[in-house]
Amino acid sequence: MPIEHLGHEAAELLSLTSGGEARSLNKLAALAAWQVPACSGAHAAVWHDGEVISVAATHPDLAELADLQLRAGSGPILAAAETRAAVSCPDTLDEDRWPEYAEAALRRGVRCSVHLVRELPGGALVLSLFGVRPRTLDGGSDPMADTLAAFGGAVLTNATAYNQAQRTASQLKDAVVARSVVDQAKGILMHAFGCNAEEALGRLRTESQRRHVKVTEVASEVVASSRTKKGARR
Repeated sequence: MPIEHLGHEAAELLSLTSGGEARSLNKLAALAAWQVPACSGAHAAVWHDGEVISVAATHPDLAELADLQLRAGSGPILAAAETRAAVSCPDTLDEDRWPEYAEAALRRGVRCSVHLVRELPGGALVLSLFGVRPRTLDGGSDPMADTLAAFGGAVLTNATAYNQAQRTASQLKDAVVARSVVDQAKGILMHAFGCNAEEALGRLRTESQRRHVKVTEVASEVVASSRTKKGARR
């Protein structure tokens, strides 16, 4: 494929940073199946704490093959995720490390596979490539496969950072809103009871503890009640 097309696809993958892991994984798997010579299909999975949290496959048979390994607790995908090292299956007809996987792969027309790993914050990306002819896939000697795995790892790392930044921004926004409501409630109580700010906050906390709810919830009720009373007086 012309290099400009690859560049376009890579740029599109980068543009999915804010779209979450699922979309990025789908694009990565499709790009691997399209770009890597001898690759007939691909599967991508994100692992955290020994568990798969997001997956994508270019064909249902490959998704089933991955699920079979997860249920059995063994297979090249798990081995790659556990060792954080690439795992190759040159010919499933001769594969004796994972007999159940080899049998299932052969039934689906898979004769070879390579499973590449890239570290992620708190986890790992496993990009699995599958071929229909034996000994045609080798991550160590295929620069395109290795490049895509590295690129996918970078994109997912950026996506994680982006999502974390979004969560932090949301939390800060919520904190500002909560602080504003509490300040409004304190002002209402100070006016109603002729107390200072510390005493008003103490009243909110006492009610919060008595009812086992958050201070912000009590404050919201105070503000809402004050607005209702003002509306009734008009």
